[in-house]
Amino acid sequence: LIKDSGFRQALLNTFVFVMGTTPVTTVMALVLALMINSVRRGNQVFRSVFFLPSIVSIVVTASIFKSFYSPVGMLNRIVEFFGLTGHGWLVEKGFAMPAIMMMNVWAYTGYYMVLYLAALTAVPKQLYEAAEVDGADEWQQLWYITLPQIRYMTIFVIVINTIRSWQVFPEVFTLTHGGPVGTTNTLVHHLYDTAFRYHDMGYASAISFVLLGIIMVFAFVQMHILQGRDESKRATEQ
Repeated sequence: LIKDSGFRQALLNTFVFVMGTTPVTTVMALVLALMINSVRRGNQVFRSVFFLPSIVSIVVTASIFKSFYSPVGMLNRIVEFFGLTGHGWLVEKGFAMPAIMMMNVWAYTGYYMVLYLAALTAVPKQLYEAAEVDGADEWQQLWYITLPQIRYMTIFVIVINTIRSWQVFPEVFTLTHGGPVGTTNTLVHHLYDTAFRYHDMGYASAISFVLLGIIMVFAFVQMHILQGRDESKRATEQ
């Protein structure tokens, strides 16, 4: 595996995908949850609208985005409307991976938003009332009450988001099949090609065990870091 250039490229592509989607998806989900939680009327409508993409099959979503990204698709029409040059978003090296990442963020942000909304509704209202009496503004309430109260949900969201991102496959398979020139080939897609295209099951099994180890390491490190921050905050407060 170490000597396999295809595996190294797939590993790098997957790492870039994880680093480019996990933070953005997590932050956007938290921001949307905070905004919807502050809406007094019609918040269920907004919740449904943002959650809708996550219940649609990712293959269906990818097929829609494939038409959206096509040379004669809506995205190029929008770009050309503003006097810019359109691109082959899925066939150019510099745009293929960002295009997949953008679709992934759009598809999954609503799911994590709902998780954050569940955590926000569990925060005791008495804490905010006491903070208002003490003169705390909205930013102070967010920093000292909301974020600490939903820290365990944040750990959960980051971990499962990271695991899902390392296992990205349907988006790549539907949109680019790993192209152009392997720039969007991810670990799971490389595993799929090795097992079911080239019928090398032993080598594919080795890739799967490496992927399992990477996911376990990332999950352990993230949980350790976030829980360590919680313990340090508790020690400071005491």
